[in-house]
Amino acid sequence: MAGSMSIFDVSGRAMAAQMTRLNTTASNLANARSVASSEADAFRALKPVFRSVTDGSDMATVDVDRIVQSDTQPKRRHDPANPMADANGYVWEAGVDEATEMIEMIETARQYQNNVQVLQTAKSLILETVRMGK
Repeated sequence: MAGSMSIFDVSGRAMAAQMTRLNTTASNLANARSVASSEADAFRALKPVFRSVTDGSDMATVDVDRIVQSDTQPKRRHDPANPMADANGYVWEAGVDEATEMIEMIETARQYQNNVQVLQTAKSLILETVRMGK
């Protein structure tokens, strides 16, 4: 990354990464109880993969490198009344662990709020410094 990063760059990028994490978690929860007619078509949870970004100094932040599917496998359930059931009466439930996703959502919201607090603190310090200079 060219140039040096400020605390606003670091926190801003971290907030953007947490927002991506929150969006994938929300998508996972929205699809948690979906069913498909085959294992291949069943929804699998999405997870962002992060990478470190540095500017050559002591400052580092994070970016989203890519989004991957988790290894949580869909579950086969007997439901012959379901219109998506196969010839044997089975459907495939999404490979999403709702409890894990809720924990992920809470943790993500806290991380995002921590970065908001960092920005608020930096802003307050800058404003106080400007007032001292008057």
